[in-house]
Amino acid sequence: MAPPHRTPSRGRTDRKSGISGPSRRTLLAGVAALGAVGAAGCSRVATASDTEGGDLLDRLRAQGVARLGIAGEIPFGYIDKDGELTGEAPELAKVVFKRLGVDRVQPVPTEFGSLIPGLASQQFDVVAAGMYINPDRCEQVIFSDPDYQMLDSFIVRKGNPLGLHDYRDVVEKKARFATGTGYAEIAYAVEAGYEESEILIVPDQVAGLNAVEAGRVDVFAGTALTTREVVKKSSKAEVTEAFKPIVDGEPHVDGGGFCFRPTETNLRDAFNEELHKLKDSGELLRILRPFGFTEDEMTDLTAKELCGG
Repeated sequence: MAPPHRTPSRGRTDRKSGISGPSRRTLLAGVAALGAVGAAGCSRVATASDTEGGDLLDRLRAQGVARLGIAGEIPFGYIDKDGELTGEAPELAKVVFKRLGVDRVQPVPTEFGSLIPGLASQQFDVVAAGMYINPDRCEQVIFSDPDYQMLDSFIVRKGNPLGLHDYRDVVEKKARFATGTGYAEIAYAVEAGYEESEILIVPDQVAGLNAVEAGRVDVFAGTALTTREVVKKSSKAEVTEAFKPIVDGEPHVDGGGFCFRPTETNLRDAFNEELHKLKDSGELLRILRPFGFTEDEMTDLTAKELCGG
């Protein structure tokens, strides 16, 4: 969901958008298996109206279904082994749209890089893929406020023998450093002073864990959520406390949300209103917790802040 690592923003090659290997690759089969649903979902939605702020919400209420663009990525939005739509964004969308008077949501699977173009060409009504909110994207779409924030953390050997807690520690202690293909963590490490040519690039967090356990590297960097989940069954490695990387001299936090066509401010505003109710009641965390999210991922950041304005 993002540009290459030179621009740290939901952090991976195409967000990578955040979650790596097993997330996207293993779900391609699930997306393919969704043939009938995908075929129905890929029919274009009605063209945009001239109503100020858009009338898409009214039309969704009338037709009783909202089409969600997803990218087959755990834990953000994917088709599970039973062929059902799930993930933090779709599950949240189900609740919000129900409150808005839209009974059902329908997945429209696509490649991550096709989400914004697909939204613009009206192949679906909203992107529900946990997309990182950043200034580049804010020039193309409008975002809800983020439903989660994301910090970084490290996978290290048990006991964290080198005492690695942030990227400056990695540089100062000359630790052998690894991260994933296209991850924003590459840029974070380089900004801290690590030589990019010295970084071991691995496919995903599972490969990163294996590299740490085998002693090939001292540390693997990824998002707090993915590193926390992958070490759960490891007897040789642990995850460090989540932290904010430094970007342009300031602590940096990423946040992800839903995106809408720029003309549909009425739908975006109504979505935000229900989202904030869920935040205030604590219901949002209950919805996201099954997908590995914790209190640390809850946020009061706004889309305006993340868009740079």
